[in-house]
Amino acid sequence: MVANSKRSAFPALLALLALPAVAASAQDQDTATPNIVVTGQETAPDLSALPKGPEVKGIVAARKGDRVRIAGEGGAMVDVTLSDATKIKGAGKSLTKADILNGLPVTVKTVQSGSDLIAAQISFKGRDLKTVNMIRNGTSQQFADQSAATEALRGRMGDIDKYNVKGSINVYFDTGKWTLSETGKAELCSTAQKAESTDNALMLVVGYTDSVGSEDANQLLSEKRANRVINYLQQACHWKPYRMLTPTGMAASDPLASNDTEEGKRQNRRVSVNILVSKSVDGL
Repeated sequence: MVANSKRSAFPALLALLALPAVAASAQDQDTATPNIVVTGQETAPDLSALPKGPEVKGIVAARKGDRVRIAGEGGAMVDVTLSDATKIKGAGKSLTKADILNGLPVTVKTVQSGSDLIAAQISFKGRDLKTVNMIRNGTSQQFADQSAATEALRGRMGDIDKYNVKGSINVYFDTGKWTLSETGKAELCSTAQKAESTDNALMLVVGYTDSVGSEDANQLLSEKRANRVINYLQQACHWKPYRMLTPTGMAASDPLASNDTEEGKRQNRRVSVNILVSKSVDGL
């Protein structure tokens, strides 16, 4: 059975693991690349008569009809609404709202309509649209070259706000040990099977300890536990190595329970296995 973790260290962990590709891409933008501007058309009430809302910058994290969710800096999520009459122009050609894709970096100027934000204008780079379309096309082709596609996905993922968490389990260990139990082995292969049926899934494995022992000893023990789980997932459960994010040992940090009790220590001697999917390709 797959059980959810009580707590998550994702923001801190993925900040360590994340590649700086998104930030680098923004710095390396070709200044000659034309901007594409998506302008919300006036509807009732007249958008120009509505009070100005905040400017939102971030990545398109989700899209449902005319509702667009933007993942901003620090993981903040902001929902904006597009008008049915929205026109998209730029780069010498006409585009549609269908070109506002998951994973696209955007700047949104909004107006306030009650508690809702209406997109008065959305701007993004033509170069970014091309990149997102390339990732989308790779997904629709079932990632014929899975290794190359995974690297492309990692390049679009900076931290936890770029992921959807599809599932997680904890595998528990005896004091000072990194040997997997039979129950743990069964849970790992069950999780790998679930991840295999999830399009574009990656795995993140993180090892932990209780508070017994020195900091250095616990760091080494947490890494051994994480690596043991990685090896079993790959060798016995046949999970592909290139679909695995770098394993991490977190020693006694971020305990699930108090280390003042034996039961709490038992819960903290664990490896967390997380199934992640980049929001830029999720649901495609």
